[in-house]
Amino acid sequence: ALVCRATCLLLDVRGSDGALLVAGKTWTGFANSEEAFADAAVGRRIQPFWIEDEARRLPGTNFVVDQAFRAFAVRDGLLVTGQQQYSGTAAAQLVIDALGR
Repeated sequence: ALVCRATCLLLDVRGSDGALLVAGKTWTGFANSEEAFADAAVGRRIQPFWIEDEARRLPGTNFVVDQAFRAFAVRDGLLVTGQQQYSGTAAAQLVIDALGR
């Protein structure tokens, strides 16, 4: 199973065949509502782009989010993703499930 806490990396990762790693997959990452909250907290834009916006532009993928700052993780095959920092336990459980334990 592949675990990635830096969802933004998944926007560009490609396999040896050149296809996006997330092609045909359901996955998650930081939500726009979380980005907006973080930006407001510091009084400026933190990231040059928002992950949810960029992920939804990728054809052939299904980017999903749940409520802001609540544990949420998704497994699609061997790809395991968590929405944000509160999703570590949920993502770890999905990895354990993927390993068949």
